[in-house]
Amino acid sequence: MGKIPLDEAEAGKEAGPGNGTERGDPGRSGNLADAGASGLALPPAIETQMIGGLSIARMTRLDLARLMARDAVAARAGDLKLPRFVTSANGSIVAAYHSDAGLRAAMDQADLIDADGMPLVFASRIFSKTPLVERAATTDFLLDAAALAAREGISFYFLGGRPGVAARAAEHLRSRFPDLKIAGVRHGYFTDAEEPMIISAIARSGAQILWVGMGTPRQEIFAARVREALPGLAWIRTCGGLFDHYGGGVSRAPYWMQRLGLEWLYRAAREPVRLGWRYLVTSPLALYHLATKTRG
Repeated sequence: MGKIPLDEAEAGKEAGPGNGTERGDPGRSGNLADAGASGLALPPAIETQMIGGLSIARMTRLDLARLMARDAVAARAGDLKLPRFVTSANGSIVAAYHSDAGLRAAMDQADLIDADGMPLVFASRIFSKTPLVERAATTDFLLDAAALAAREGISFYFLGGRPGVAARAAEHLRSRFPDLKIAGVRHGYFTDAEEPMIISAIARSGAQILWVGMGTPRQEIFAARVREALPGLAWIRTCGGLFDHYGGGVSRAPYWMQRLGLEWLYRAAREPVRLGWRYLVTSPLALYHLATKTRG
């Protein structure tokens, strides 16, 4: 089990002399309404463990929301040199990580990878001495993050999805969290030639958290590539098809299927042509890597 220092100052301190669920309900993560200013405190390092060959953060959704808020404060003060690159992993990502060199190179640059899939939680329970506390589903985490962001004045930027989807997702969140600041939205269909203009627009927007939902591996490669062009941001957070759930009319699996790690089956049944073959191929690979590359 490893640890990721939260910032350079704390990394130096630790190494110095003498220092050796209704959806959106935080559930086991706790109540964000109780996580006031004093609730933003975090341990000096993020514990990680190897699951399926990836270094996965042992954090609840509430932990992630607190870290986001703390990083936003640091970014405002100019104490965060570059945005934190935060991404997630599920079974499909585990399989792709070991077969796609471009994705692997990008994810190896991430500052934090959380467990977005129940298969990772199950693998940690079977093969680890210290299993993960919970699944940090990105679709649920967005609501945790939005609740805290609305209270702390943290602004979001949504990049990704089909034209109009990110904008509808933004409106949905504003209806649920009236004080939430969304500095801008942009669909994910753009050319390489348009990228500098988009990066400039994000930088000018004043957003602190950039949510990138462009699908794997494009979003991870994009996040790793552009982070140095976006100083002043706190986070670049990849989020896959998140905007579709809140602005594109795509439903989630029933809660019991989520709990049993069967959300992939629900998706495959709804989109058999696009997703059925993918899951038939990736699921056995994911199981292999989870069974042979999980420890801690």
